[in-house]
Amino acid sequence: MSRIDEMLQELCPDGVPTMALGELLDYEQPGKYLVSSTEYHNDHKTPVLTAGQTFILGYTNEVDGIYSASAEHPVLIFDDFTTAFRWVDFPFKAKSSAMKMLTIKPNVPALLRYVYFAMQCIGYEPQDHARHWIAKYSHFRIPVPPLEAQRETVRILDQLIQLEVELKAELVAELEARHRQYAFYRDKMVSEAVGAEHLRLGDVGTFARGRRFTKNDVVDYGIPSIHYGEIYTEYGTSTDEAVRHVRVELRDQLRYAEPGSVVFAGVGETVEDVGKAVAWLGNEPVATHDDTFVFTSPLNPKYVAYAVQTKDFQRQKERHVSRAKVKRLSSTGLADIKIPVPNLAVQERIVEALDNFEALVNDINSELPAEITLRRKQYEHYRDRLLTFKEAT
Repeated sequence: MSRIDEMLQELCPDGVPTMALGELLDYEQPGKYLVSSTEYHNDHKTPVLTAGQTFILGYTNEVDGIYSASAEHPVLIFDDFTTAFRWVDFPFKAKSSAMKMLTIKPNVPALLRYVYFAMQCIGYEPQDHARHWIAKYSHFRIPVPPLEAQRETVRILDQLIQLEVELKAELVAELEARHRQYAFYRDKMVSEAVGAEHLRLGDVGTFARGRRFTKNDVVDYGIPSIHYGEIYTEYGTSTDEAVRHVRVELRDQLRYAEPGSVVFAGVGETVEDVGKAVAWLGNEPVATHDDTFVFTSPLNPKYVAYAVQTKDFQRQKERHVSRAKVKRLSSTGLADIKIPVPNLAVQERIVEALDNFEALVNDINSELPAEITLRRKQYEHYRDRLLTFKEAT
């Protein structure tokens, strides 16, 4: 028998009473706490909150109308339309007029933290775009055991959450360490390639700009295509399949990368993004956007794609990137950047070694969300068990 079971057996042997959320919680409308400007900046002090998944929308420098939540005086923020809610124990401003601030009523036999956990067990999903707290949600009932049992339940669930947070931090740290290790060996293997000459890309290959197509040209089935934005959001070092296709009617208007080519992004939102590249290893030509450059050379395409990820390439690239709001890199700038060029046999050995290392990092990367999801399910399982009581008749 657990400590909570012993408490319940002693303090409420006939079962645990239930109360409606509206009996336990006061609500306050957010009007005087709404942010006036959405010009957020990370240097500002006060977070602007939503009860949804984003939680912190940004930071404001507004000093009036701040909700003074704290560890001693926490609050639940509740989205009246979606019924999403969050625990907040720091000062903030609100973004949405649909938010309600929920606090524990005076002299009720409940802890706000306990009510917060109990609300997580309410499986209500709104089916219409309407406000729900007054009409529906506040009428849901939760078990309200004695305060001693509530405190013990909260203690256990907070421990489980802390363990989940620590595990996630460890997994993320492990992944970051593997990424750093991979980057170190990639740069070392490329820079110290046996017998390599440092040659300009323009001296070992040619660059050709793609042709324009728009998002309206994208279809489920058609001509395989690579858009510049996909190079730094969808693709890794290489690919043999396009993630999107464009209309076949454009066939004669487009330009293509042949298998074995390397496609560079000529535009990006950051200096890091622009100039990223993917080796095209498909069985057919792929259409390329007009903000990409197709590099054709006798080099191993994956070797080139690895070589342009190195710190040395990034350092050289920065001199050629235009620093407007949208960062751009021309084919002339790309052609002027040097990479180590060993013979093909050495290129292939480097590619094989880096492929193996990259696969290991990708395996860890894919395992991370799965492990986090598993821990979240474990937490939900124990939470639901802890909050299931024999109801008083």
